[in-house]
Amino acid sequence: MTGQGRQATDWRAVGALAVTAAAGAVLAVLAGVPAPFLTGPAACVSVAAIAGLKVLVPNRLRDLCFLLIGVGMGTGLTPEALNAAARWPVPLVALALAMVVLLVTGAALLNRGFGFPPKSALLAATPGHLSFVLAMAESVGSDVPRVAVLQALRVLYLTLLVPVAVRLWTGEDLSTLPAPTSVMAPLPLLLICCAAAGLGTLFLRWRLPAAMLLGGMSVSALSHATGLVAGAMPQAVAIPAFVLMGGLIGTRFVGVSLGLLRSAAIASAALTTLAIAITIFAAQVVHLLVGLPLLDLLIAFAPGGLETMAALALMLGADPAFVALHHLARLVFLSFLVPLAIARR
Repeated sequence: MTGQGRQATDWRAVGALAVTAAAGAVLAVLAGVPAPFLTGPAACVSVAAIAGLKVLVPNRLRDLCFLLIGVGMGTGLTPEALNAAARWPVPLVALALAMVVLLVTGAALLNRGFGFPPKSALLAATPGHLSFVLAMAESVGSDVPRVAVLQALRVLYLTLLVPVAVRLWTGEDLSTLPAPTSVMAPLPLLLICCAAAGLGTLFLRWRLPAAMLLGGMSVSALSHATGLVAGAMPQAVAIPAFVLMGGLIGTRFVGVSLGLLRSAAIASAALTTLAIAITIFAAQVVHLLVGLPLLDLLIAFAPGGLETMAALALMLGADPAFVALHHLARLVFLSFLVPLAIARR
């Protein structure tokens, strides 16, 4: 049996994750923190993993989580959202410029302030596209563990801090899920999930990033845009997916040594602070130029993981279609920008 197979049947580790993530969600709700069903589990499971508790999300359960989040995002592609798309080219250009600024300034910060070698600094500062970044780090002989831990910390920090930044900057109450005006009936939801699983499997074979999330989003978006299905994801389905997503973020710290974690924690915190500052500035400029909602722009520009930002968009009531387009554009842009930057170095 392979290591992956043993992990998939380690139900004690799965149970430990479920209990820890649920406890984190409850504590976050009681404390009134923003996006509690995501931030609470992410924080608690991360602490537990660093402390040595064995936690695990099986691959099939992870894929189901991504699929459900994708289906939830697709519910936002309404005719009204399509009409608003005429204003989207401006934020797409602003996003590309923000990514260039963040990559250049972040790499300089890590290189000069924290002693990262130039290529490792560039890859560690890349705002997203984790699997691509790690593959690049391996191919150019970079410090893969250091880059991986810093990137994992960046995702955790952004998950915890973006809701706080949004609440401080917009003044919106983010301690509860937005109440949907209508929800999908069980049968259409089941049919969408089945079709999405098939499409997501095809995307996996094509090696697309976030394949299951894209499969869920594509089928759900097509169903809602054409009027075949109406309504949002039921909260009874969405909340467990958010809790699991938060727990999944925490599992990235399983087996990470305290020494490596300490060496990367301050550097990643500085990089995250820089990323949030650039995100707020770019979002504010676009908001003033074209009048798009500041909440949507902040979530769309925040350089976190695609799945994580998708979950935040749903939890915080941002336009899911707008957010999804910009995060996908960020991944495509980085796929060209990072190799060019590495070649220049």
